[in-house]
Amino acid sequence: MFSENKKHKMVENSSSQNIIAQGTKIVGDLNSEGDFRIDGTIEGNVITKGKVVVGKAGFIKGTLQGTDAYFEGKFSGNLSLSGTLTLKSSAEIEGEVVAGKLAVEPGATFNVTCVMKGGSQHLNKVGKQRQGAEKTA
Repeated sequence: MFSENKKHKMVENSSSQNIIAQGTKIVGDLNSEGDFRIDGTIEGNVITKGKVVVGKAGFIKGTLQGTDAYFEGKFSGNLSLSGTLTLKSSAEIEGEVVAGKLAVEPGATFNVTCVMKGGSQHLNKVGKQRQGAEKTA
């Protein structure tokens, strides 16, 4: 019916967004190359190269590793992103966060220990430059 070429093209063109619907609870680890939309509850580790969107009813308790995340819901645990963490006013985040960029709307709850990637490298360079200037003075 379908040749192997057509099947391969259909898979490449399909959307790679995973949806965890409201009322769904998953206990365990999720690994994906694609994006996630979470409106249910996940207790475990979520690892993806894609974007994670957590809706108002969504909750992740555990670890989240990915590129970008957009929160309207709740998170508790260790969050590590290479890109941007966006928090809407209804977001509630607690735990440890490592992110490249942070965008927070007024009203969001953000009770975390936070490290911005790239920021500490810049501060270290500035500190070393100041130390060098003090030695020459």
